[in-house]
This record gives sequence, structure tokens and C-alpha cells, in this order.
Amino acid sequence: MNRVLSGRTVLVTRPAHQAAELAGMIEARGGVAYGFPALEVAAVHTDRLAAALAQLPDYDSLIFISPNAARLGMAAIRGVGKTLPTIQMLAVGSGTAQALVPFGVKAIEPAGQQDSEALLALPQLQNVAGKHIGIVRGIGGRTLLGDTLVARGAKVTYLECYRRARPQVDAAPLLMCWQAGGIDAVTVTSAETLHNLAALLGEVGLPLLQHTPIFAPHEKIADAALRFGVAQVIATPGGDAGLVEGLVNWFKHQRGRTHHE
Repeated sequence: MNRVLSGRTVLVTRPAHQAAELAGMIEARGGVAYGFPALEVAAVHTDRLAAALAQLPDYDSLIFISPNAARLGMAAIRGVGKTLPTIQMLAVGSGTAQALVPFGVKAIEPAGQQDSEALLALPQLQNVAGKHIGIVRGIGGRTLLGDTLVARGAKVTYLECYRRARPQVDAAPLLMCWQAGGIDAVTVTSAETLHNLAALLGEVGLPLLQHTPIFAPHEKIADAALRFGVAQVIATPGGDAGLVEGLVNWFKHQRGRTHHE
């Protein structure tokens, strides 16, 4: 396998339970994955989901907006003894669709771009007037999907099965490594993760973050990083594979240069 990342250390900011696959892909290409979760995901109590879960038999479609939504949403459904009705299942992207497979769920997903806009362009979501659609997500997610479906005449119910938070972690070891030139790239998978990382690093770490290449698997996240003052932002294809593809392509062109040149 191409080991173009040899000698490079990549900061992996995914939640701890989601970081292993990306770290393994980086290491398979010769790199070092430095794990520093900048986002924490916790399941909400099923009591909070009681009303939405009670409506399961009434849904015409269920939409899962992230791998966390798939994993924790299905766990909540199974945890209260519910079975999924035979209805249309949709996933925002391939990672979410894959997270549903262990639960025996085959979901429709958009090809190419993996976001709410791409999902809304699917033919299955065009004529939804009078349909009841459940959206499985975290607390306080984007409103575009639900708002658009309501505007198309659907009834929308949210199953908010997890909450996101900034972890309580000590950034001192990471700062020492970074200040010594030990971090060559940063991966972030949401704007929230980026802002959490900046807050955890503090004022001392902000210049380090702004002057290290950041890899983001969506243009919206990349735009957020640019607005944050990051000098080099690389938008990659979606998912972990897309992030690694972006890293490999970037560092192919860095051969022969010193780190942080």
C-alpha cells in the first residue's frame, strides 16, 4: 500500500468511539494518527424519545442524518422493544448507511455529495405531501432538511437521540507535541469540532491551528475553517476514505519539503 504519509503525524479529532477506522487508514499509509477527540457524543435518555418512538408505526419514512444517529437511534428503538415498520429508510451518506447495516437496515443514500441538500434532491423526497417523516439526529441539528420537507407538505417528527458536547480533556500534551513541530495536519468532520478544538487549545494553541493544514470532508466545514482564520484548508471527498484521499494527495506534493515549511 502507498505509504505516502510516512513521517507525517495527523491529528484525528473524531469522537473516541469513531476514531479507530480513520486512524487505521492513516497508519496503513505510513502516517501516525494522534488521537485527540474534540467532540463527545452521548445518548439521550429514552424518556426524551418516548413521544417520537410511540409514532413509529405512523411514519412513512425514516431519515438518519449521521452514523451516530444510525447507531444511537437504532439502539433507542431496540432498547424500548420497538421494531421498525417496513417503510422507506434514507441515510445522508455512505457512512450513515453502513452504520445501519448491522441493524439489518438497507437505506437509500445520495450518490456523490453527502449532505441534506443532496438527500433533498432524491426523487424519493420530492412528492411527500401528506407523508409523515421521522428525522433521526442529534439535539439541535441543521433545520434545512426538516424545514424543506415541511414546505413540501410533509409532517416531520424529530428523534433527537444524542447530544454533542466539548470533552473535558487536557490539551497540554498535544500543545507540547504541536509546538515541537509534531503535528503535520488536522482532520475535522464538523465546524463544531473545529471550534471545540480551538477552545481546548486556548490562545496559545490558536496560531498552531491556524497555520497547520486542515482537512475537512465537506465544503461547508472547509468554509468554516477559512472563516476561522486557517491559512490552508483542503476540502476532501466525504467520509474517512475521502479524508485519507485528501491527505495522500496533499502530501504527495509535499515530498522533499521540510515539515511546516
